[in-house]
Amino acid sequence: MGKFQEIIAGDTPVLVDFFAEWCGPCKMMKPVLEDLKRKLGDKIVILKVDIDKNEPMAAAFRIQSVPTLMLWKKGQIAWRQSGALPLHELEQILSAYL
Repeated sequence: MGKFQEIIAGDTPVLVDFFAEWCGPCKMMKPVLEDLKRKLGDKIVILKVDIDKNEPMAAAFRIQSVPTLMLWKKGQIAWRQSGALPLHELEQILSAYL
């Protein structure tokens, strides 16, 4: 988790998408996050974490359902929500933190 800690501690807000390959709603989030990155560019870093390949990290953050989105600012969790979101709703939520 060293590299992860380094990334979330930076000045740029980091949106972490905890997902699983078998998860239908997670697949729905992929194009939403791609559109979000296109719109926000360097204002945000988006990381995807596969809970099946990173079980210790999923356990450390108590990920109980996927997708779970977490927004980090300077190493602190600023926002967290489980479930798929449409782009406009995600943009509206994140605008308060960017």
